[in-house]
Amino acid sequence: MSDTNEIRACVERYYESLQTSDPGLVKQVFHETAMITGYLPDGLHQMTVTEFAGFVEAQQPSPEASGAERMLEILSCEIAGETASVRLREAYLGMVFLDTFAMLKVEDRWVIYNKLFHVEG
Repeated sequence: MSDTNEIRACVERYYESLQTSDPGLVKQVFHETAMITGYLPDGLHQMTVTEFAGFVEAQQPSPEASGAERMLEILSCEIAGETASVRLREAYLGMVFLDTFAMLKVEDRWVIYNKLFHVEG
């Protein structure tokens, strides 16, 4: 599988983790020291992977179970060696997020090293 396809698969697994409120899947797609940082309407939020996994798990019923809108669009993917920058738009919890992922290829597997997010609208 090409790097582009592996990155796309990682992003899709990330989105699946949100839709199913699966903390284990969150931890699979992120590097263990990753940070999730960005702005929600109430201000700046910063989370470790463990904190973010707990947040995702707390969304009950899961977006999938509640029939929430599904939307994932990969806007760009730039690869430089074993690093990549990915920009995506996703629907989650009634909001549309614009995310920027810094990704690394670690032990022949692409993972999200850093997530910056912005809520559109």
